[in-house]
Amino acid sequence: MLFHLFEWFKQQNIKFPGSALFTFITFRVLLAMLLALVISMLYGRRVIWFLRKKQVGESVRDLGLAGEQSKKGTPTMGGLIIILAILIPTLLLANLTTVYIILMVIATIWLGIIGFVDDYLKLRAKKIAQEQGIAYKKGDKDGLAGWFKILGQVGIGITVGSVLYFNSNVKIWREFIGKPTPADTTVFAKTVNGKTKYFTESKVPITTIPFVKNHEFNYSKLLPAGLRNYTWLLYILVVIIIITAVSNGSNITDGLDGLCTGTSALIGVLLGIFAYASGNLVFPDYLTMMDIPNLCELSIFIAAMIGACIGFLWFNSYPAQVFMGDTGSLTLGGIIAAIAIIVHKELLIPIFCGVFLVENVSVILQVSYFKYTKKKYGAGRRIFLMSPLHHHYQKKGYHEAKIVTRFWIVTVLCVVLSIVTLKLR
Repeated sequence: MLFHLFEWFKQQNIKFPGSALFTFITFRVLLAMLLALVISMLYGRRVIWFLRKKQVGESVRDLGLAGEQSKKGTPTMGGLIIILAILIPTLLLANLTTVYIILMVIATIWLGIIGFVDDYLKLRAKKIAQEQGIAYKKGDKDGLAGWFKILGQVGIGITVGSVLYFNSNVKIWREFIGKPTPADTTVFAKTVNGKTKYFTESKVPITTIPFVKNHEFNYSKLLPAGLRNYTWLLYILVVIIIITAVSNGSNITDGLDGLCTGTSALIGVLLGIFAYASGNLVFPDYLTMMDIPNLCELSIFIAAMIGACIGFLWFNSYPAQVFMGDTGSLTLGGIIAAIAIIVHKELLIPIFCGVFLVENVSVILQVSYFKYTKKKYGAGRRIFLMSPLHHHYQKKGYHEAKIVTRFWIVTVLCVVLSIVTLKLR
């Protein structure tokens, strides 16, 4: 809104002190991060106080883990802090006519509602049990039904996939080799580093293959020639799978104080670099990246996400004063997945979301192996002492803070490796 206000001042030739700063994307990115950090830290304490007052406390199952009982009663649904700290700077500082900003605002609200309803139903079940004098045990059936959460994730996947495939404002600029003729009506000129270069617009469903020289892959090649008119169906299906998988991976990772928050902030730094570089005419030429117009605006949203996570980490680090709940974890995972798809880096997700992936796989392996051995031997056996993986290390006697710090270090290495893929092919 501030961006549009200063744009209006500029159109009306009204000179306002500092208004020129809002024309610089870097200024708005830094301001968004700072504003999100301030919002999450200043108002986070008030939200925590409100949640405590309303007795919105976490219920803890007795899993035999060190320190788990000390978490009982800690306010949950703190993801509201993150969501507000993302949306307010974005709405104030970003160009709200940009399709990527509109899409991410919708995705944030959509996933936030799903997580909020899930948390609310769990807390309601706890309250009802207390009123009836029944011993409450936290279980998987307290919140939203699993199929309903998946349905919500599928819904946002369809929305994101459809917009990216069909919206005319979603496109890629390709450099036009040679000098255009009058017949080349789709070619336009841009000045890059003082030199005039010619570009043409392209709209194809492609992604980037890491570590490969000719690193672009068209989704239509996965289909027989006669079915390529239905590439949109395949593309939307891929988007649904990615958003659902990463969102659930983030949700599973949110089991230790600060683990999901810090990991998401580090991944956000990487996605911010990708978004800013792809939306800038200079960097795509040097890094051989896709040149995606208006993508720089998305870096404002990402900066707000990073600031929100860091501010929330102030309260969520060990020992946590508040948990994000599904309100935060589902939202952060969905946001990360959607941004990765927008910047055409979805094939890098297994690398920079390595912690989410390993946590997810550990649960799948544990459950699958237990069921297999129970059927074969009559008694279930386990691969890990407990899943997700972070609980396995807790069972081995590692302190919670040490596990979280080491998972952060692993994420840093994954992020660095993802950046290296820009030049290592």
